[in-house]
Amino acid sequence: MSGPALAVLASAVGLLLALGVATAFSRAKVGFWGALLVCGAGAVVALVYLIGGAEPAMLTLPFGLAGQSTILALDGISGLFVLLLMLSGTAAAAASLDDHGHPPATAPAFPVFLGAMLLTLLAGDAFAVVAGFELMSLASFVLVVTSHREQSVRAAGVLYIGMAAIAGVCLIAALALLSAHGISFAAIRAHPPEGWRAAVVLALVLLGPGSKAGLAPLHVWLPPAHASAPGPVSALMSGAMTKIAVYVMIRLLFDLCGPAQPLWWGLPLLAMGLASAVLGAFRANVETDVKAVLACSTIENIGLVTIGLGVALAARAADLSALAGLALGAALLHVIAHGLFKTLLFLCAGAIQYGAGSRLMGRLGGLLQRMPITGCAMLLGGACLAGLPPSAGFASEWMLLQSVLGAVRLGGLGLQIVVCVLAAGLALAIALAGCAAVRLVGVALLGRPRSATAIAAVEAGPPVRWAMLGLAVMVGLIGLFPGAVLGLAAPALRALADTNLAGRADALGVSAIARAQGYVPLGVALLLAIAAVGIMLVLRARAILGHRGGPAWDCGFGAPPDWLPFGDPLTQYSAGGFSQPLRRILGPVLVSATVSVDMPRPGDTRPAMLREHSQDPASQYLFAPIAALRAHMSGLADRMQFLTVRQILSVMVTALILFLIFIAVLEQL
Repeated sequence: MSGPALAVLASAVGLLLALGVATAFSRAKVGFWGALLVCGAGAVVALVYLIGGAEPAMLTLPFGLAGQSTILALDGISGLFVLLLMLSGTAAAAASLDDHGHPPATAPAFPVFLGAMLLTLLAGDAFAVVAGFELMSLASFVLVVTSHREQSVRAAGVLYIGMAAIAGVCLIAALALLSAHGISFAAIRAHPPEGWRAAVVLALVLLGPGSKAGLAPLHVWLPPAHASAPGPVSALMSGAMTKIAVYVMIRLLFDLCGPAQPLWWGLPLLAMGLASAVLGAFRANVETDVKAVLACSTIENIGLVTIGLGVALAARAADLSALAGLALGAALLHVIAHGLFKTLLFLCAGAIQYGAGSRLMGRLGGLLQRMPITGCAMLLGGACLAGLPPSAGFASEWMLLQSVLGAVRLGGLGLQIVVCVLAAGLALAIALAGCAAVRLVGVALLGRPRSATAIAAVEAGPPVRWAMLGLAVMVGLIGLFPGAVLGLAAPALRALADTNLAGRADALGVSAIARAQGYVPLGVALLLAIAAVGIMLVLRARAILGHRGGPAWDCGFGAPPDWLPFGDPLTQYSAGGFSQPLRRILGPVLVSATVSVDMPRPGDTRPAMLREHSQDPASQYLFAPIAALRAHMSGLADRMQFLTVRQILSVMVTALILFLIFIAVLEQL
């Protein structure tokens, strides 16, 4: 099946690119219908290929760079990502058939975007991967800025294409260093880089595909670009395009650079992954635009995936194949789960934008009753975002935590301190993600409507509803049967880490140690269902006669009067009020946020005003940690004499950590 599968998928690339040209001279729905059919067939082919064992295949095309041929290839690694792309593309294409799915001018670029991503996955040489990667960036840029006249959208597009250009230059430079003996992947594998060349390749991969994936601090383009694009395009960019960048990272660092790289290779990935996870989760708690919240959570989830890749690289270098397989399996499982549930959430956000007339959380509320299908789909996606069992987001995060805890065996005291910091930061990021999911669901879906457009919200059209329902079913199946997804990833694990998860993943669940008790999602789902039914029965049996019910998230206040149809906004949790404690605690450190009080002048009857300040969007992502450190250091001497007990304890803990790091450095000398 491997040869025919590659031929079919290669034909799909040509069909999608041809659809883009044909759509420019015909109706917009021609491209969407064609993309739907091609992606649906591609998903079936990829699934059959993975179930059949994913034997590697190669196809040579008679055209390419400077008269040379172009090589396409398919194996277990690319096959897994092709399956994700085709599933996400099918849902996005179906949602695009709705009248509000796309502006007509974006239609030609949509199938080209899908074809470029598929070409990147099927690339078997340096030219093909660069061509697909750059065409993907150009098509997505067109989808973001076309038919938009707002200055903010134009600025987001300029920032995006600038970062995409930097990513492309870094990718070309990395492949140039790898291609000293030929541009085919087979020639690169036969001569992996060593010494300074390997270190430079690692840096270029993190700067290039890493920035395209959304790794901090090069993620500044992601929130505005994903928020500005139409709903189906945002779904593809977050659910699929960032995963294509992750695939390129895996292909270069794990496959083409060979297994003989040193242990420290995993440390940059761990650092950037942890920074992305914490910063992305925090930003998801302070954004007020639904799509911006989802975009920032993508940064957090890409950080989790990168942490898994970093642990796998370090474990493979230390010859701990079981740990490498666990970490890499967690990363690949999270790639598939996040790709599908984030596609679902962005389609829900697009449906809310057109059904309720706004994406601002302060103008939503009560949508679960007015948009039940969209609301239930968003509840499922929110559970995945929060990593609640037995959702699709829990199993991969559980495996990731198990692999991080097992990483203490990788080295001496220095690396053990790094692992402890990594585990604490990972727990913080997951907790912040859970808080962001509660805030999103509570403010947008529950309570009373906060505007006239919210009270008149209508459900999305049939194409969008069917796309959301299909994704919801797949996300639910992944949550209940994560071992089946890991079974599809087995060929990739064998190719990348020379191991598999035999005895640690089956149809019923997953475990960190072979033949040991682990996580059984079906059992958890059954227990939760029994508990929910029991609580409902107890509440009904002990209900007080004459009690009054009200909408959830409404803080228990009575029905609004006729002259205040939406209720008093002060009686409901707002998006800003829910996240205010986090902004006060973490804002000064992560985004250089400050709080000031504007006192009234003598004789002025206006009350004092509390104002919050932060840097501009670009600098608050790139330079906020440096600015915050400089601000803290400048006033350190003055603040030392006014330290509280809590601050004194914080200084002592910091000094202890620095001392342990110093001891660890001396140990390595």
